[in-house]
Amino acid sequence: MCGIVGVLNFDNEPVSSVVLRNMSDIIKHRGPDGEGQWLEDNFGIGHRRLAIIDLTPAGHQPMMSTNNRYVISYNGEVYNYLELRAELEAKGHWFHSQTDTEVVLNAFCEWGDGALSRLNGMFAFAIWDRMEKRLTLARDRYGIKPLYIHKQKNCLMFASEIKAFYQHPGMEKK
Repeated sequence: MCGIVGVLNFDNEPVSSVVLRNMSDIIKHRGPDGEGQWLEDNFGIGHRRLAIIDLTPAGHQPMMSTNNRYVISYNGEVYNYLELRAELEAKGHWFHSQTDTEVVLNAFCEWGDGALSRLNGMFAFAIWDRMEKRLTLARDRYGIKPLYIHKQKNCLMFASEIKAFYQHPGMEKK
């Protein structure tokens, strides 16, 4: 189990690293093996890691694609990641880690949203496209891995647990 959090401000205000850290800290029980955050302008993403497949720092998240276009925060397990990795390597993609996270990221680079239909497993993730300024939020077909989304006024928040939203100062608690 890992934890993901994030904020997208529609008014182009920068995301506060303190708010993102607070959102991540409240779900630290989901990932005691590491944490990280990535911020750019009006978007921020945080991660709590439970290292299972690749225990090295190469699996640290949020993770950037090799072309620096996409950033991912991922929770889950893709059962066919080794087959997908082999297919992606044959297409010229290369990998820094042994994680399924990096396979999902490269699959998204190769097939865009079409990558979702190729993933067999339980997962929830957020991918930020730095070029298009586009956020993709997805979870497995059965909803095994949680992904909550909350939109209010000028922002969209997402998290593995609802209580992360209450760490945002603009959250109306009703």
